Amino acid sequence: MTELATMDFHPQPQPGDAKPWAFPAPERGRLDNGLTVLRCHRPGQRVVAVEVLLDAPLEAEPAGLDGVATIMARAFSEGTDKHSAEEFAAELERCGATLDAHADHPGVRLSLEVPASRLTKALGLLADALRAPAFADSEVERLVRNRLDEIPHELANPSRRAAKELSKELFPASARMSRPRQGTEETVEGIDSAAVRAFYEKHVRPATATAVVVGDLTGIDLDTLLGDTLGSWTGSTAEPRPVPPVVADDTGRVVIVDRPGAVQTQLLIGRIGADRHDRVWPAQVLGTYCLGGTLTSRLDRVLREEKGYTYGVRSFGQVMRSAPDGTGAAMLAISGSVDTPNTGPALEDLWTVLRTLAADGLTDDERDVAVQNLVGVAPLKYETAAAVASTLADQVEQHLPDHYQADLYRQLAATGTVEATAAVVNAFPVDRLVTILVGDAAQIKAPVEALGIGEVTVVAAE
Repeated sequence: MTELATMDFHPQPQPGDAKPWAFPAPERGRLDNGLTVLRCHRPGQRVVAVEVLLDAPLEAEPAGLDGVATIMARAFSEGTDKHSAEEFAAELERCGATLDAHADHPGVRLSLEVPASRLTKALGLLADALRAPAFADSEVERLVRNRLDEIPHELANPSRRAAKELSKELFPASARMSRPRQGTEETVEGIDSAAVRAFYEKHVRPATATAVVVGDLTGIDLDTLLGDTLGSWTGSTAEPRPVPPVVADDTGRVVIVDRPGAVQTQLLIGRIGADRHDRVWPAQVLGTYCLGGTLTSRLDRVLREEKGYTYGVRSFGQVMRSAPDGTGAAMLAISGSVDTPNTGPALEDLWTVLRTLAADGLTDDERDVAVQNLVGVAPLKYETAAAVASTLADQVEQHLPDHYQADLYRQLAATGTVEATAAVVNAFPVDRLVTILVGDAAQIKAPVEALGIGEVTVVAAE
């Protein structure tokens, strides 16, 4: 008889005990030029992240020049009084750094990442970009052309087109939030180096700016380094700009952006609701995650797993803008795409999910899974210095206390099922949702009208 061979298996690894974790708290300071500084020492994070926030919000853009903040943000890395655009890029590359910038409703943000050993050189380049950007005619013209080339691609993208239409529907035409963040073809065409320079001179100054520095700062005299670099940036003193209230119309209605022949319909359903200053925010985050935050959420379970209408539907809350007095607003939305023939049935089932949620509520199991996914993985989410810096910058931008994120995770863990249910039901009331559909109007208009979820209007795709 042949003896069977045996195998010795390595013992299965066992999980260790969970270690206490909390989102790190920064130290605050201020340079002589008025620049606010938040620093956070993260041992072992040898790539340092720096975020600089400028009080240059989109609503400060001059009339008819929507997009000038975006062009200015992109032009910061296109040369200074010391380096041409090519030289500036080469200097960044030599120190292994990346520098990005973007403009949004709260303001302009510059993001720098660099090895700690080359932080001095990179901060010097960042300081030059803020202190004396070149804004050369040829570079601004190139950036404007690039932006004009991007616009047709954005309009051709169903999700981007839906977002544009939702903003237009929700906010009054006079509000900057009703128009594309990076401008339209008509407004961008009018931007030149003089307009960029004027916007910079009016709104960019250290007294209303904040720098966030996160990473392993061992052996780095950060006070001296910041004083020698960002401290050389000068400008007039000024109070932060007043933040106008967010006004929105969430009367239930449907807008179809007509795309004849489209095989899919892009869905974007939204309204304006509470932001992070509201005490309901933790429960709203938890409930929204149960509704559509993951593959196991209510919406995915019905629309993807049971019905096969979609590859996935997500619900989320995105802060639009906050004011120092604690007022603000967040975009609460449901997004996804479904095949054209099933647009009507998919929307019907989606509304059924919302109505069932209001009638029956969430389950304890749904709440527990959401807490595990949101709170349990938080330490992994913040493994990099850039992730920590970005979150601290968000807190500054939204006028939140430095301990906000740490408090939020404690609040999420303590939020009950009943609280989460009430919050998500209030966030997505079935009769107060603006629905944007990008698809073939000839095929989807009649089925959508039959649902009775609001007046249906059809607009051209452009």
